[in-house]
Amino acid sequence: MRSLVAFAAFAVVATLAHAQDPAASYPSRTIRIFGQGTGSTADYLSRYLAQKLSERWGQPVIVDSRAGAGGTIPTDAVAKSPPDGYNLVMGHIGPMVSAVTLYAKSLPYDPVRDFEPVTMVAQGVVVLVTHPSVPVASAAEFVAYAKQKGDLAYGSAGNGSTSHLAGELLKRVTGIPLQHIPYKSAGNALTAVLAGEVPVSFLSPLTAHGQLKAGKVKALAVSSATRFAGAPEIPSAIEAGIPGMEVKLWFGLFAPGKTPRTIIAKLNREIGDILRAPETQETFLKQGVAAAPGSPEELGDWVKSELARWTPVIQAAGIKAD
Repeated sequence: MRSLVAFAAFAVVATLAHAQDPAASYPSRTIRIFGQGTGSTADYLSRYLAQKLSERWGQPVIVDSRAGAGGTIPTDAVAKSPPDGYNLVMGHIGPMVSAVTLYAKSLPYDPVRDFEPVTMVAQGVVVLVTHPSVPVASAAEFVAYAKQKGDLAYGSAGNGSTSHLAGELLKRVTGIPLQHIPYKSAGNALTAVLAGEVPVSFLSPLTAHGQLKAGKVKALAVSSATRFAGAPEIPSAIEAGIPGMEVKLWFGLFAPGKTPRTIIAKLNREIGDILRAPETQETFLKQGVAAAPGSPEELGDWVKSELARWTPVIQAAGIKAD
């Protein structure tokens, strides 16, 4: 009799614990990942994770690719979502760092306070690319050509995006004059280069992958001191003669603030397993980024360090919102 009572008590406690742990039944319905603009690296990464998570969980994971306002529109949508893990955003430097300065008086969310970091997803570089009509074969030739022309324009994924900051950094380290033309997303900026609207841009190897392979754009340098494993054929900034041109591309997954820690832990564990898989690492590198899983705390610290690094640069360059 005592054993039956004990068993019953254990069952009640277990049931209560299960009911009190929201991760126990998560996910039980569709999850939405806000992946920024169609054709961007954030969009690709979101779709990759969505497919893999759907396969693992047997629940639909869909991607909502909204663009505009430097990525703040989809980011704000997630900030205002219920903290239950069913709405996530693929954050990057635009909405999580630059927007703090660009929209200092109107940004409707705080990138540190209003989100729960889940995991870093991928890191990489941007590539200095030009339209084939630009008569240069190296970064050094481009710098000389830009100084001679004096009025070249470069396209970016929007004000405060990694591609925008890369352009401003290149101007600073080389002294070349470049006019900035912001687009709604990296995909739009690539389209503009292909169409000849702008002769230059700074894009992730993933965004420009197909066009680089087809020879429709020329790659002159990557934004790192050493060659990037995902695009080893492209010279490093130092090799290209533009030392100091170092900008890291990064993408991390975030949930609304106050999302239960057990759900964050479950997402981190499941996505970390996907990102550590050899198949994912190989696939990402072929596309031009490196899988970079980590803890929620590491992603949170990274955002804070990026804010400390780039806020003074944005202010000094006088970068304004779209």
